[in-house]
Amino acid sequence: MDALSRLLKLYPMRTALEIHCQVGAPWVLDYPAAEKGTAPYHMVVAGTALADHEGGRVALETGDVIVFPHASAHRLHVGEPGSGKPLRHLGMAAPLLEVGNGGDGAPTELLCGHFYFQDGAMNALLASLPPRMVVRTAQRADCAGLRALIGMLQSEAHSVRPGTEAVLSHLSSALFSLLVRAWLEQAAATQGLFALLAEARLQPTLQCMLETPGQAWTLDSMAEASHMSRATFARLFQQVAGTTPAAMLMETRMAHAAHALASSGRAVADIGETVGYQSEAAFNRVFKKRYGMGPGQYRRQARASA
Repeated sequence: MDALSRLLKLYPMRTALEIHCQVGAPWVLDYPAAEKGTAPYHMVVAGTALADHEGGRVALETGDVIVFPHASAHRLHVGEPGSGKPLRHLGMAAPLLEVGNGGDGAPTELLCGHFYFQDGAMNALLASLPPRMVVRTAQRADCAGLRALIGMLQSEAHSVRPGTEAVLSHLSSALFSLLVRAWLEQAAATQGLFALLAEARLQPTLQCMLETPGQAWTLDSMAEASHMSRATFARLFQQVAGTTPAAMLMETRMAHAAHALASSGRAVADIGETVGYQSEAAFNRVFKKRYGMGPGQYRRQARASA
């Protein structure tokens, strides 16, 4: 399994496609800050829009997708606040809320939803993403699959047929993986897990960490995996990841442990040993420091929220 697939499997999430919006200019949609661990997203399936965010304004066109991984407040619009007809809820076309304004200006069609990540504000995957991600699919041959997925979602949004809710759920579950892959191919990650993934010289070490987190890794063995000297490896890793190899190894081990606790009935001691801790007490201590609760409580909460 490649490193990106392992990362996405390690940090589980669920997605909800919630709103189908058909508006005529001018119009404004305001979104307050969401709960941490929640990433709102918007797909422009027809027309254009402007997105305002603390990071500035970006123009969106048909085929563009914008995601806010840090759950920050944002505004989508064509025109200025206070202009245009008010938005109205037009009813439900299961499972989507239909929103429109009956405006006679240039039309825009949006599909909007949220990605919900396990562990919320502590999710290292989200922390590795920028506050705003824009993926532009038009005219990109490597985005053919993503464009097709958006087209299928749009088609289902217009449909009132048996199974629509299940189809939308299954289609949107693939959306995040395709968006991240497309984003990595068109933009440079800053620091963190995705920056490591994008740095070819460090990919071998990251792959090894993800494949065998329980190995007795040392700085020397991690450097050897990437065919570097210890000093060069440590310097480059810190520069790219924004943290030390030891800290990233601990994060990888705890993510593996959290995934195993949530998805299996294995004994806590067995899970701890799998991720490199011979002592259950030591594993419990590190896990509690990372997640703010012991492994047993974490498992109970994960099962209760499943």
